[in-house]
Amino acid sequence: MTDTKLTRSHVTIALFKGVVYSDTDPAIWQVLLASTSELREYVAVVGLELEINEAEGYAYLREHPRAEGDQELPRLVSRRPLSYPQSLLLALLRKRLLELDTRGGETRLIVTRDEIVDMVRLFFAGGTNEAKFVDLVDQHINRIVDLGFMRRMRGRDDAFEVRRILKAFVDAQWLGELDRKLEAYRAHAGAPKGTEEGS
Repeated sequence: MTDTKLTRSHVTIALFKGVVYSDTDPAIWQVLLASTSELREYVAVVGLELEINEAEGYAYLREHPRAEGDQELPRLVSRRPLSYPQSLLLALLRKRLLELDTRGGETRLIVTRDEIVDMVRLFFAGGTNEAKFVDLVDQHINRIVDLGFMRRMRGRDDAFEVRRILKAFVDAQWLGELDRKLEAYRAHAGAPKGTEEGS
């Protein structure tokens, strides 16, 4: 019984740190699935909800929507502003995930650094120094990796797997307006834009 409680505590801590994936943390994932009810009750005390997508293999915490009249609690899940290029990159990667799912077959989306550079280049005005442009793209890639939406492929510094948690943050309604948003991005290339993670 002690071991079970200890492991459940490890799962809770892992969730507070970020997204839990079935493929990277299989032991924690199994305990999470076996303890879902208890975990939901526990995080609800601090105003959070446990979101689990078994099909895609990820779980994360989000803030419980506050009902009218409820006392506001301090924020536990931080909202981190994203720059225009980061928002753009997430939108383009989400579209690539949709295309992959539509084709069927392969379930993992792997993109190279060069592919990412080519994807975002279309939305920026010409005349930018190439080396400087690539360095800036690298900075945005690193930010997306830090946020957990991509991970570097082992043994390949130039390749990344797009994590399916992105689908939870760029939802179907937002995706339905994606083409309009991308046209707006193209029209206002280089203008600072932002969104917030988890919004």
